Amino acid sequence: MSDKKCAVITGVTGQDGSYLAELLLQKGYHVVGLSRRSTHHQPQNIAHLTGKIDIEYSDLIDPHSIERVIAKYRPEEVYNLAAQSVPADSWSQPVVTGEITALGPVRIMEAIRLLSPETRFYQATTREIYGGVDAEVIDESTELRANNPYGAAKLYAHLMVDTYRQSYDQYACSGILFNHESPRRSLHFVTRKVTMAVACIKCGVNDPPMNEAGQPLVHDGKVQMGDLDMIRDWGFAKEYVIAMWAMLQQDKPRDYVIATNTAYSIRDLCETAFSHAGLDWKDHVVTDDRFLRPTEIAASRGDYSRARSELNWSPVATFDDLIHMMVDADISRVQDRRPNPVAL
Repeated sequence: MSDKKCAVITGVTGQDGSYLAELLLQKGYHVVGLSRRSTHHQPQNIAHLTGKIDIEYSDLIDPHSIERVIAKYRPEEVYNLAAQSVPADSWSQPVVTGEITALGPVRIMEAIRLLSPETRFYQATTREIYGGVDAEVIDESTELRANNPYGAAKLYAHLMVDTYRQSYDQYACSGILFNHESPRRSLHFVTRKVTMAVACIKCGVNDPPMNEAGQPLVHDGKVQMGDLDMIRDWGFAKEYVIAMWAMLQQDKPRDYVIATNTAYSIRDLCETAFSHAGLDWKDHVVTDDRFLRPTEIAASRGDYSRARSELNWSPVATFDDLIHMMVDADISRVQDRRPNPVAL
């Protein structure tokens, strides 16, 4: 029997999962990553962790596969980072979003309750649970008003975390993470869409990757975007996983907002990314109504005061730091012809 603490991470192949796996390995954990099996599965984000973590194939819509993993490892900690996590896709796939993003966490908590009640559980919640709330700054006490299928699914899971915490005295908590990005971010997200477009234009790529509409990301030197006035609080994912871990080390479970308390628009994102590569964003960005959401969350910043005082956590990377890092990584990736990052 190993003396190492065991942690299970769902969604280990994603941006957050890969950074969290690295962090836990550094802390001496036995790390078990859960992933869905796919015939085209290329987990580039964790390729450098081959042989360092265990991989189990499971699915959040299959309770038996979850129960099998919990019973096999009886981990000290479970981090649920898996979800249908693209808000735009949730409009076209609301049922799938509900099955995975809303009910998936409940299946995990139920497996823990029945098979490993001492296991501590972290749920990845999101700023989207606040929806269109009219507040300049959001904290843990702000009214919950999800206004899209993804946010509503995350809100259900968030409320069920509190339900299991109260009803079964389960150590379960939610990290209410505002937008957080990195070079490992999927191209489905606007930050990577912009930084990859910059790289393709800067390097003269003739065969750019596809955008969310299934068309070339860059056409005639231009990238198609939605609402440029949309505002977000963006942070660095590698820093945010430190807060996730810290939440499960507290004496009592509690929910925490993890954010930067800053706000930037998509226009700011475009200007910062293109100018870093010596380009004028106005020459390369066009708006397209196809990329507008039916509803949009309100502009707001996240107040991370509770995390700062109780977890001793604060963001370090600035918005410019983050976007410059992503642009540099995508330019390097395009030049090397690597489709995805390995250990950025």
